[in-house]
Amino acid sequence: MAKADLCNGERFVVLMFISRVLFSVPSSLLFEAFGLGLLAVTALFVEISAERSDSAAKRFRARRGASSGILLGAITLPAVMLSRSIQLSRLHGLHGVLIEEVENIQLQYWTSSVSCFGALIFLLLSLRRGSTLSNHYNWRSNIGEKLGLLCVMAYVLICCMTLSPKSSSGLLTGSKLFWLFCHGLACSMLVWHVLQTFPSCASIGEALLVSSGLVVYFGDMLAHTLSKTVPVSNMFHIVWGKQTQISTFMQGILLGLLLLPLLYKNILKIWDKFSPLIRPNTSVADENINGGIWRSIAFHVSLAVLLTLVAPVWMEAVQEFHLHPLLWIFDFVLEEPLARLALCSYWILIIGASVVRFYNISKHCKIERILLRKYYHLVAVLMFLPALLFQPKFLDLAFGAALAVFLALEIIRVWRIWPLGHFVHEFMNAFTDHRDSDSLIVSHFSLLLGCALPRWLSLEVNDRPLTPFAGILSLGIGDTMASVVGHKYGVLRWSKRGKKTVEGTAAGITSVLLASSALLPLLASSGYVLSQDWWSLISAVTVSGLLEAYTAQLDNAFIPLVFYSLLCL
Repeated sequence: MAKADLCNGERFVVLMFISRVLFSVPSSLLFEAFGLGLLAVTALFVEISAERSDSAAKRFRARRGASSGILLGAITLPAVMLSRSIQLSRLHGLHGVLIEEVENIQLQYWTSSVSCFGALIFLLLSLRRGSTLSNHYNWRSNIGEKLGLLCVMAYVLICCMTLSPKSSSGLLTGSKLFWLFCHGLACSMLVWHVLQTFPSCASIGEALLVSSGLVVYFGDMLAHTLSKTVPVSNMFHIVWGKQTQISTFMQGILLGLLLLPLLYKNILKIWDKFSPLIRPNTSVADENINGGIWRSIAFHVSLAVLLTLVAPVWMEAVQEFHLHPLLWIFDFVLEEPLARLALCSYWILIIGASVVRFYNISKHCKIERILLRKYYHLVAVLMFLPALLFQPKFLDLAFGAALAVFLALEIIRVWRIWPLGHFVHEFMNAFTDHRDSDSLIVSHFSLLLGCALPRWLSLEVNDRPLTPFAGILSLGIGDTMASVVGHKYGVLRWSKRGKKTVEGTAAGITSVLLASSALLPLLASSGYVLSQDWWSLISAVTVSGLLEAYTAQLDNAFIPLVFYSLLCL
């Protein structure tokens, strides 16, 4: 884990980001603003403690060469939720937004905030347990512990003061606090599990962002399940808004894929136990061949059972589908057959041409790998921008399907499932960088989710029409131009240790502003309500561009969310 200076560029940009969000908070969200401020102070304290600790890198098994990123990882998702609350509060009473929707968004903020705060407490306790500081610094440690305890007490008090007036009884307040506590506990366990299961694949901040996102997402899934199956569970009902068939379908498919390793491993254990009894005289060579074929069959059967039987049962339990969820996909596509089938054909053509072309280039040409990876960012623009303009709901489903395919292919690659395992590994390995490893390749996931999350998070009633385009603009255009211009023409570096250049950052910021200025008239002609001033847009583009220049974290994961959050204000 790289040791950062106390006042470095990344922390300064994060401070700009937090300040921009907090200064936009209305009086109705002051408690949430205080909560985010306390979360940021605690995260900064934990980050400094982690980077000064000699045992942190070894204990957490984080990615080497990168800063811990705890501050950025802890505040990103809560800041996104607070920005959504600010946007919805602004729309309340103007566009028919109900007060229940505002309260649900605010509860989502506390869910994400408590998840991150719980993980910070866990990290702080882990650092305290494994500390190797000398007695000369004990007085600092004692002061830090007292300040940390004070922040925890203040945070809990603010959380209780926020939830109590919005609950009709003490029992309801207690149940909400228990629900939030469960999120914090789950996030703490998941952060540790991610870092230990995938060593040297992620920084602590990246693991914190992923863990908090998964906990909030599947907590929402659990809340919907309980609300449909257990009537008394309405006291725990924490939702992201109106649950649609598309969101239910995506949650069900992801649930099936996450259950796949558990089912597959149990089947293999049963096979390893009984195979000597079934075929006692099989040679070692034959056993390896037969075992590989058997494992492949078991994997594909497990995948088929989970996706066609188990997942659809859950989908139909929590959402009304008029036919089998897998058949519902075809029915959904055929609602507008000409446009959606044409879009599917266009995607297949783009994907086929880019895969063949870029793979051949990677094998036979001496193009820098970073530039080769940015070509896929341009492919994302070509694929997603037309769909987001003309078929946004269909793109929601396509994003979920693509994520499911990526997850399945990554499982196949890691376990070398015949017949695609070796080929997928060779292909993906041609586009990896220092943040990928043999145990987990994250680049394609981060690019897809970076483009998809701003669209999924965007409100149905939206006075900021650029928010769904945050990922495409920041990654597909801004990040690509910054890398290409910086690599070819960059001279002035932002820091002595970094590779990012002032010329690249300027090119990225300028390209996003130009693309936004071209998009806004097009969106206005499509009937969108435009109320975002240019100062707000320029500040959002500038802060996200500076973050790309200074951060050592996975920029595909953080920059779209930061840009989206600032566009909501």
